[in-house]
Amino acid sequence: MSVRTRQSDPDLSFSDKELFDLAVAWIVLSVAFALLLAPIHRADVGVGWFVTMIGLSFVTVGVAFLLHELAHKVVAIEYGQLAEFRADYQMLFLAVMSALIGFLFAAPGAVYHRGRITVRQNGHIALAGPVTNLLLATLFFPLMVFPGLLGLIGHMGVLINLFLAAFNMIPFGPLDGKTVLEWSKPAFVGVFGLSIVLLVGFFLLFGFW
Repeated sequence: MSVRTRQSDPDLSFSDKELFDLAVAWIVLSVAFALLLAPIHRADVGVGWFVTMIGLSFVTVGVAFLLHELAHKVVAIEYGQLAEFRADYQMLFLAVMSALIGFLFAAPGAVYHRGRITVRQNGHIALAGPVTNLLLATLFFPLMVFPGLLGLIGHMGVLINLFLAAFNMIPFGPLDGKTVLEWSKPAFVGVFGLSIVLLVGFFLLFGFW
């Protein structure tokens, strides 16, 4: 058993640059999801509905995105890492462009961390984001029983969080799934499989809308 001193661990704090990048990523992702869910270029989608979708996306995407990244940061700090989020502006542009053609490539940036770390700890840091989205989906789900705006927020909250969980577990490039797979195949299969099953099941039971 190893003992690690906690006195030198970094605190949970945010630099001005990190807060700026989080805000930009939040705004752009919200617009991208609104474009995906209410394509303004379609004749049956009015400007008013698109603006409404941006507002709803700010709430649902904001919670899903911010807590996903915060989970990475908190776990990294728990392992003694210096951790900060940085937006990837090329990927943010790709998110908007991909949403216009009916698919959202949601990789707005990442929490970068440095310090001595094991493969297992790195896997835990990566896994924290998708697991947080799965938990958030369960919290949004009860809102779906309510009519009107509250039910719509619930539907979007479940949909967006399940999508982000499944998408981020893809074992490709900078996505979390690649790091999780390098650490533990059972953990990867379990979380990725659960995310896909829940996302597909949600579509079959409740539809896109």
